[in-house]
Amino acid sequence: MKTFILAALCGVVTSCSCAAQGNYEIQVYSSDTVPTGNTMVEIHSNYTASGAKVTSDGTYPTNHQEHETLEITRGWNSWFETGFYVFTSVSKDHGWDWVGDHIRPRVRAPDSWHLPVGLSLSAEIGYQRPTYFADSWTIELRPIIDKKLGRWYASLNPTFDKSFHGPSQNLGWDFSPNVKVSYDFTKKVAGGLEYYGAVGSLTNIDPFREQQQQFFPSIDLDVSPKWEINFGIGVGVTANTDHLIYKAIIGRRFGKSEQVPGTESKPPIGIGQPRP
Repeated sequence: MKTFILAALCGVVTSCSCAAQGNYEIQVYSSDTVPTGNTMVEIHSNYTASGAKVTSDGTYPTNHQEHETLEITRGWNSWFETGFYVFTSVSKDHGWDWVGDHIRPRVRAPDSWHLPVGLSLSAEIGYQRPTYFADSWTIELRPIIDKKLGRWYASLNPTFDKSFHGPSQNLGWDFSPNVKVSYDFTKKVAGGLEYYGAVGSLTNIDPFREQQQQFFPSIDLDVSPKWEINFGIGVGVTANTDHLIYKAIIGRRFGKSEQVPGTESKPPIGIGQPRP
């Protein structure tokens, strides 16, 4: 088993290069997976208060869109989970629309390896309607590296994305680094900063003005091991980025009562992109 997981965590990463997440699932992931036999149900609510008013690729502008995403994640064993997403969008001009669906298997390095950092890898693949994303079929590979030191927590998600149906399908892999740093002010309240970028291909970095760069001051509430609560306000600092986004994540874990792996030293499950 150890050989299989290590190949998934390392071998795949070295063979790839990601596009920006859409404003549907705005998270920087922690390395933990959902415990065996448990199911995590999350609602991601993201409102673009100031975004694109016109587009050049035929997609709907993001300005004043409300995005509601249902995420259901099942833990199969101590090192493997599978997530499923349903993306929807609400706007004055187009009402409540189904946008697309994704599936996301993820493996993590078991605690028995005694690594100095948390380590996992997710692979997300799915479809989104061309009226919302010009590239209708995409794949995302997301290595996850995190660490808890006292009251401080940090997570790095150097994400790689590729289109395989749409105008970008021949452009290779894009790179979207995501980072989270937070501090436990109390046992139940943590505050920090989340960063989401999209810089283009690693072999052909976009000019800064064409990159997507967002910063989200955020709050995490640890009210119970069964609940995940995260709020943030995002500010885009380049012309190609939505300028103001409000986000909230509310999650509930269902299943037998067992300690979530790593909760004694890490934030709740799944704290962390915009996607698809």
